[in-house]
This record gives sequence, C-alpha cells and structure tokens, in this order.
Amino acid sequence: MAGQVPDFEATLRTDTGKGAARQARRDGLVPGVVYGGGEDPIAINVPFNVLFKKLKAGRFLSTLFNLKVEGQEDVRVICRNVQRHIVKDLPTHLDFMRLKRTTKINLFIGVEFINEEECPAIKQGGILVPVRNEVELLVTAGDIPEILTVDLTGLEIGDTITISNITLPEGAKPTIDRDFVIANLQAPAALTSADDEEDEAGEEVAADEVPATTEASEE
Repeated sequence: MAGQVPDFEATLRTDTGKGAARQARRDGLVPGVVYGGGEDPIAINVPFNVLFKKLKAGRFLSTLFNLKVEGQEDVRVICRNVQRHIVKDLPTHLDFMRLKRTTKINLFIGVEFINEEECPAIKQGGILVPVRNEVELLVTAGDIPEILTVDLTGLEIGDTITISNITLPEGAKPTIDRDFVIANLQAPAALTSADDEEDEAGEEVAADEVPATTEASEE
C-alpha cells in the first residue's frame, strides 16, 4: 500500500511565457504548471538538481506528492508529463495535476518477485521469466500502491502467474479486462534441450520401425 506522501517543494513563478521559462532554466530551475482540481492553474519553478535526483530514483510519474509552494495551500499532485530537451534528454518542463484522495487515475505500478528461496521451481534450476515488469491500474489517489508483490512460495516448473494471483489494494483494478500473464516458471534450458533430443530420437526410432514398401511385381 501507499506509504507516507512525500513533500515536493516548489516556488511560485510570477512571470509566464517563453522568456520567463528560458530565464528560469538559466537560473538552474525547471518551470512547470499545476492544474486541475477545480482551481486555476499556477506556474511554478522546481530546482533542477532536486528534480533530477527524484527522476533518477524512479517511479516519478507514479508517485503522489504533497506539493508545498510558499503562499499556497499544500495540495496533493501527481506528475502527468515531463518534457525533455530533444538532444540532451534533460527535463525542461513539468505538468502536475491536483488530486483529491478519492480521485481515480490510471498509473503504471512496478512488479517485484519475493521468496525465490521458497520456490521449488527455482530450487530445481527453473527460470523465472517475467512477462510484465509493470501493470497499469485504475487506482484511488489516496491508495496508490508502491509496488505489486508476487509471492513465489510453492510454485513449480510450468506454473503461470497471472494478475489474479496478485492482491491489489482496495478499489484498484487492472485497465485490461482479462486475467493476463505476469510471469512464467520455465524448465532449465539444459532440461528442455534434453527433452527435445529425446523427442527427436523417438521420432527416428519410429521411422526405422516403419516397413519399407515394395512394388508388386507384374507377372
């Protein structure tokens, strides 16, 4: 489940337009806008170094923040877009959306696998093959999960893990309306190769046992 909502500090940007945005970038800031929630948009600036660290930490676009701007009431927001420099790939603009705790939004949530040491398939040399490293969910803003956890305890070679095997937070549901695959547990490559060789050998033996056909001689 979601933990404590982290603070995200910004300053109010009084000047708007391209000129003000360029000046902000020269000053080591990244301009942004906060919109939604039935209120007027506000322009903000975020220190580049602070933003860069948060982006490198990951999950930035799926993290709910408590936005703190001097002179403004704290508000919960989520970043909906990070514009980047076309060449340098550095952030140049941010779009934040205001949220209420009951707001429903679509987010991609990462998947992690636990208890590999309790998984018979892996103990036997099996291979965990993830199909999805993240899943898009429709979630309530006040209950955004940090991660989706898959427990591998007791799973055997050949087992398939689907979304129905994961416990989702209350009110959350996948955006895909079917029981899709998250991961598979496959046999070791060496064992698979041996099975293939046995199948081929069996086919050769079967072929050798088929009697050759002869044409009837005409009298």
